[in-house]
Amino acid sequence: MNTKSSIYAKYFWGLNKRALNEVENILNNPVHSQFIDKTITILSRCQDPKELFFLISKERFINHWPRIRNYWRRINPVSDFRDWWQTIYEELVYRKTDKLIMPKGMPLSSFLKFGKSVKKSRIAKGLSQKDLACSAQINQSDVSLIEEGRKNITFKTLFKICKALEIKNIEI
Repeated sequence: MNTKSSIYAKYFWGLNKRALNEVENILNNPVHSQFIDKTITILSRCQDPKELFFLISKERFINHWPRIRNYWRRINPVSDFRDWWQTIYEELVYRKTDKLIMPKGMPLSSFLKFGKSVKKSRIAKGLSQKDLACSAQINQSDVSLIEEGRKNITFKTLFKICKALEIKNIEI
């Protein structure tokens, strides 16, 4: 069984035991001046949500992710890890919202229909979600949510997607 100290050592290599204990104290205190930096270090090296949520509770992640994400964008405008964690965040919020507020959790049928046509067009062109996101200048996580019919988009985003996929007519 992994202890928190051994997991912290995995992400903060080269730190002694005292420094690892300090990292744990920082991550348990979201108002600490180094909380965001230390969290970004873990998020940029961790590929296992279960391990992350062993170190930082899901609730703390959900509550502080917007602040962490915004700072991360300022220091590193392009990050696949950040986009991946954004997708994890959105799924957690969606599940939480689904249980508490929207018992049926069904997206609008027009969103579902548009999402299916985006996915079909993207696959027909041999593009990945990341390729489409780059071409349309949007986040990959947004492409995923749009294809699932779970994202309300602006006309500007609609136009970008249609232009990237060379879609001339939309049936909703």
